Amino acid sequence: MAFGEVTVIPVNGHGPEDVLVDDQGRIYTGVDDGRVLRVAPDGKRIDVLGDTGGRPLGLEFYGEDLLICDAKAGLLTMPLAGGAVTTLATSAVGLDFVFCNNAAVASDGTVYFTDSSRRFGIEKWRDDLIEQTGGGRLLRRTPDGKIERLADGFQFANGVALPPDESFVAVAETGACRVARVWLTGEKAGTRDYLVDDLWGYPDNISTGSDGLIWITVASPKVPALSLVQKLPGPLRAGVRALPTSLQPAPARECGVRGVTPDGKRVHELRGEIDGFHVLVGVRERAGTLYFGSLEDNAIAVTTV
Repeated sequence: MAFGEVTVIPVNGHGPEDVLVDDQGRIYTGVDDGRVLRVAPDGKRIDVLGDTGGRPLGLEFYGEDLLICDAKAGLLTMPLAGGAVTTLATSAVGLDFVFCNNAAVASDGTVYFTDSSRRFGIEKWRDDLIEQTGGGRLLRRTPDGKIERLADGFQFANGVALPPDESFVAVAETGACRVARVWLTGEKAGTRDYLVDDLWGYPDNISTGSDGLIWITVASPKVPALSLVQKLPGPLRAGVRALPTSLQPAPARECGVRGVTPDGKRVHELRGEIDGFHVLVGVRERAGTLYFGSLEDNAIAVTTV
């Protein structure tokens, strides 16, 4: 199904990657100069809540704070009203974070979050997709501050979501065009399967909506040139990585979102091009309204299901 009417709301910063919406309809996002913004529902007021000094990506509510996955600075918090940043972690299980990306917060305050790659930081995200390193990690931080590795071996571990019953953690694998499930409870506890496999494009952030569905962004359709490059011998892949970004495989303007039940059944799918908006990487659903973030534009977007 094509997108319906979409409202594009400019923000005073580049790459509002994730979006988070409060009960007043205000939208929280982070931009690539490190600022965390709160945008009024009509877009006419934008407040700067603080600056991480890095690159804020995934955002979640965390009590009276914002939980921030910062690709450069690690796992952080900031007061919802704005203020100084507190660092929760910059490493786990003996390894520094390379690319802290996205999170979900359980009802007891446990944080599930991804470190996308063990080799490539955010400036070289394309390199991980080319090399298919399989170094993405899913980590768990308990309320007492202990962090453990819950699962690894993901092809660019990205968005994270919990179903309403918190029986598993969903993890988007951008490099594999699928969303994994890591089971937490029941007979499958400790095992991994797939919520959605063989997506038509590259998933990024995911989130659980007020409708109980898990919403999955698709930043771009699959890029045939990237699939070809991934099959090349190592030295040739390295040669492609050394090319200017403009000559490397690039995302298309088409994008989309899919809403699925916790058992993977598709309920909604929107797909197409949005004027003035592309590389859709953040999604939140609230009371039938969808809010989108972008990796490449200076805007967020809003539509209805």
